[in-house]
Amino acid sequence: MIGAVLSPSVASLILFAVFFGLMALRVPVAFALGLACLPILLIEPRLSAMALMSETFNAYNSFILLAVPFFLLTANLMNVGGITERLLTLSRTMVGHFPGGLAQINVVLSLFFAGISGSSTADAASQSKIFIEAQRREGYHDSFSVAITAVSSVLAVIIPPSILMIIWGGVLSVSIGALFLAGILPGLLLVVVQMATVHVYAKSRNYPTYPRATWMEFLKSAAVSIPALMTPVIIIGGKIFGWFTATESAAIAVLYAAALSIFVYREIDLKGLLSAFSDTGRFAAIALFCVGTASAFGWLMAYYQIPMALLKGVSAWGMGPVGTAFFIAFVFLVVGCFLDAIPAIIIVGTILQPIAFAANLDPVHFAMIGIVSLAFGLVTPPYGLCLMICCSIAGMRLSEVIKDVILMLLPMIGVLCLVIVWPQLVLFIPNLISPEFLK
Repeated sequence: MIGAVLSPSVASLILFAVFFGLMALRVPVAFALGLACLPILLIEPRLSAMALMSETFNAYNSFILLAVPFFLLTANLMNVGGITERLLTLSRTMVGHFPGGLAQINVVLSLFFAGISGSSTADAASQSKIFIEAQRREGYHDSFSVAITAVSSVLAVIIPPSILMIIWGGVLSVSIGALFLAGILPGLLLVVVQMATVHVYAKSRNYPTYPRATWMEFLKSAAVSIPALMTPVIIIGGKIFGWFTATESAAIAVLYAAALSIFVYREIDLKGLLSAFSDTGRFAAIALFCVGTASAFGWLMAYYQIPMALLKGVSAWGMGPVGTAFFIAFVFLVVGCFLDAIPAIIIVGTILQPIAFAANLDPVHFAMIGIVSLAFGLVTPPYGLCLMICCSIAGMRLSEVIKDVILMLLPMIGVLCLVIVWPQLVLFIPNLISPEFLK
């Protein structure tokens, strides 16, 4: 930034003021990020408006980003090809007899879905169509039905394979295989916490349960579901053992889901296939456009050395590793309320990475703190994309469900605190299976 007209403080003021101003006017996040760059590019003589287009398209010159549409397509093929239905039946035989049986099935199906799709938005859209109306018919409160469907959808970005882990690994140069392994224990803990929350609600509100399934029913549904459940094994195992890259694993997941839908379950038709491709194109366009404009926004911040200016102030606080980790989580929790997780990783993750490094936080530990914190942002207003999807499908306003969402998030925050103070919760499996990941 030698010879720059604007100082870092003035440039950052313009960038963030324009961005938040546009957000207040309800301009979509991806457009707001790009438009916030324009005043700087017009003011600074060494730059031009064409730099916005150049940096946006440079962001797409990444092989790893191909994993995003592939994992989204996998999720959509699951829905139209009968895979989700089989997993739903398996979930019913496993936890349907627990208090609040249908809501418990909702959580467990999100666990299975997360292990295949990696997309919380796809999970929220599909689960809402399956569960919200069904829970209404069984006497569940509308706000509870929407809240548990939205909150359980965040599992998809924490339990591997996760699109956020792929983006984080690509942007911040962290082993994606290690991130996949690191997300297993925190994800399973969140499942337990969510099921316990449903249990408390069900007992206090007398929600119905299903009769306990027989062992024969369980074994029959498990046998039918085994081909679908092999998907995460193929994806994660292939990545860990070096058989293929994250992007190649996503492509293999598509081929596997398509083969199951066409040749094994035989439920997919031309209309369903076209619907899967259409939904994939729409969701992928939104996510990848955010990547491009966020990269341009981040490039301008780097040009003016804004992260370095911010780091000087934070480093002076003298926080230890745990204090730094809580600070990082707090920043991501706040940012997640206003910004989609993918641009948040590109912009905020790159700013906080040197702070984490200075505090001797393991890169995988830092990544999981950020990913879990950003996952909560998917269900917290004013952004809360997954919550908005569920509310839209249910025909409800955010204000009507926010109380139940907060109540469900409180025990989940406890899991985040555990991730922060006990690094081995995320590092144990990567270190156990492949220690070189953590070197």
